[in-house]
Formats: sequence, C-alpha cells, structure tokens
Amino acid sequence: MRPFKVPDIAQQVFTDFTWHRDRDQRNVFLTFDDGPVDGVTDFVLEALDQHRMKATFFMVGDNVSRSGSLARQVWQAGHGIGNHTFHHLRGAKTSVAGYLQDVERCGEVIRAETGTRPTLFRPPYGSIRCKQKRAIKEAYEIVLWDLISWDFVPGMSPKRALRKLQETTRNGSIVLFHDQQKSRHFLKSMLHGYLDYLSATGYTTQLL
Repeated sequence: MRPFKVPDIAQQVFTDFTWHRDRDQRNVFLTFDDGPVDGVTDFVLEALDQHRMKATFFMVGDNVSRSGSLARQVWQAGHGIGNHTFHHLRGAKTSVAGYLQDVERCGEVIRAETGTRPTLFRPPYGSIRCKQKRAIKEAYEIVLWDLISWDFVPGMSPKRALRKLQETTRNGSIVLFHDQQKSRHFLKSMLHGYLDYLSATGYTTQLL
C-alpha cells in the first residue's frame, strides 16, 4: 500500500527541506516533475489554463534542451520553473562533484531557453546526500512534497488516487505529479477532476 501523504514525523525530522507552505492560508502548490515532454506537458498546461490555475514545473535539463519551446511556453504562461538535474540523477548513487555539475548544467540550460534561472531545486527520487544538499542550499531552496499522486506507477488507479488526494489535501500542501510519458494516461484520467475539486472547495493554487 503506497501512502499518498508523507508522514508528519519525516517532515519534522528533515527540516532542511520544504515540505509544504503556510498551513493558515487556503493555498495549494501543484508541482510537475520530469518534463517538459511533448504530449504531456502541453496537456497539463491546457488543463491549468482551463481552470485558471498555476503550478511549478521541476524540469530535467536534458528534456529542456530537446523541447526548449515547450519550456518557454511553461514560463510564458506564468508558471514557475525549478531545477530537477540535467540527467535525472539519483543523489545517493552519484558523486558529490558529479551531482553538483549536473545541477549547474540544468540551471544553465533552463536559463538559456527561458531567460530565467531557477531558485528552486527538487532532487529526483527525493534522493540527495548531505554534502550535495549543503552545497545546493547555497543557491536553491530544496523543495520536496507532502502529497504524492503516484501517477508514474503502473497499475495505479487514477480514481483511487483522486479520492486519496481529495482526502489528504490541506492548506499549504505541495502536491507531486509528473509530466512524463509514464504519467500521461493517468493525468488525462484524473487531473481535471482534482483541479475541479480544488476549485469547488475554495483552494487557490500558487507558485512556490
């Protein structure tokens, strides 16, 4: 059984990361990792535009270099962009120097394609070493999440995920989705439903 909510104890222990925003404000922070990907990111953008909502996209540099126009479209639509490494590296399996170089390369390609240099970073898989974290925090806010959709898991029921997200969404929640090919059918099945839920229950989406 996969938990959709990160346990509070984890958020209390690992305080170097941003897990959520202000719990006193009725805001939700939508995030999409691993793009930009043709056929997925553009669907997400259309859904957000239809519902007049904003999100932050944690982009993989290699995808930005291949789909620069889509990255620019995200930025020009008023959404936020964060760094997700150039090669979607797992921090625990990568040297400190190699990881930091990859993060820097991602930041540079995002700046080159969109004109903005991100100040937010999310480690792929949520995996990062202490030395990597300390170095990255000098230039970035490291953002994780308190809710996860599991949209990339084969066999995950979009209907069940929608119900669980509705049950666990709180003020200040940072919700993790993915705009990658593995998530395409999942998102097309449930994203509009979740955005409808946010609107109906009085939540406003904000940039991180």
